[in-house]
Amino acid sequence: MKYNFPLFWRSLYRSFFDSKNTTARLTRKRFIFLALFCIVWPVGMLIHWFCFWLDDIFFPDYKNHPIEKPLFILGNLRSGSTFLHRLLSRDTETFTSLTTWDIYLTPSVIQKKFTRFIAGIDRKYFGNVLHRLLFAFDRRTLGTIKIHPISFFQPEEDENIHLHIWDGYFVTFLFPFMDEMPNYQHFDEALSPEHKRRIMTFYKSMLQRHMYVTGKKYFVAKNPAFSAKIETVVEFFPDARIVYLARNPLDMLPSTISWINYSRRIFTDPKPGFHYVDEIVDMTRHWYSHPLQYIDAHPSPRHLILKYDDLIQRPEHVIRAFYEQFGYPDKPGLPIIIDQAVKETLTFNSDHAYSYEEMGFSREQIVEMYADVFKRFDFDTREAEVVSSVNAVR
Repeated sequence: MKYNFPLFWRSLYRSFFDSKNTTARLTRKRFIFLALFCIVWPVGMLIHWFCFWLDDIFFPDYKNHPIEKPLFILGNLRSGSTFLHRLLSRDTETFTSLTTWDIYLTPSVIQKKFTRFIAGIDRKYFGNVLHRLLFAFDRRTLGTIKIHPISFFQPEEDENIHLHIWDGYFVTFLFPFMDEMPNYQHFDEALSPEHKRRIMTFYKSMLQRHMYVTGKKYFVAKNPAFSAKIETVVEFFPDARIVYLARNPLDMLPSTISWINYSRRIFTDPKPGFHYVDEIVDMTRHWYSHPLQYIDAHPSPRHLILKYDDLIQRPEHVIRAFYEQFGYPDKPGLPIIIDQAVKETLTFNSDHAYSYEEMGFSREQIVEMYADVFKRFDFDTREAEVVSSVNAVR
């Protein structure tokens, strides 16, 4: 495992000395973030990497732990992957996932075992008081983020795990200097074989550590960024099952622009408005075309292309179908699990309102940019709505 120190140092240098006229300009808010980052992050990395080293000494068997039929949920951002991921993760008899806690606080075997030991003591001798305090802290911190439901104890996008080697797409959310970053958005095509192997070797080792500790049989991951690395994923996980989610670009694009701007604005202080639009359009078009081209060229019962609307409108039918297709055991309690997930989704209210007009797009532009996607999935171009509105005005 190798840490991408060159990118790490370049990210810091640009932040302090060459950020003028960028979205990561050195304002007071940005300086406070950088100061906290420089204090907390190196300490955290030293602890994590020391624990990785201890894993190799005390728990070397994790390296040989099998990862059987892992399920990867791909597709563009804001296309229903969180809903499907959280829903499947409720089937704890079948699946396991990395939570936010696993990703950021306990990525190693020894850290996971230690926290499980402390949780056992808390449960046995202290009536879960520590557990309740952690959940209260979780609600008052991560629980206040409204555009995307986040919790220490909920499954999360494990592309974030690459922050531990400073070599993945989520680095750009902390340090959005895209001219410094490897082209993670076109992973399979843009990165060298050695670079791809280094990143995916680390990722696989993180999954093996998790599976080794939990003892679960199947892993499910929600990673839109893996749309760009589908070829490499299959190379490292030949037994992988892949669900590709496709959502109408008229909904996906403005939601993605809003989400990326919101997320990066947490750590930066850009001028008002929507930024990164060209980057996001290029990325989303590739995250439609690249995985679909791969799946078309490699037909397999291990692959499934799924429309967002079908998932949202008929979740039980869809999930039962791919459980059977992928060889996962069907559970009698699946309807209850699905019902709980749907209710949780309905109770979540995002505090973000957006429209593609505010971002400088017209309906016609989006339909033209993603013409192949509209044609393939027969997505509604909503032309009738526009005509009806014009007639009403007349």
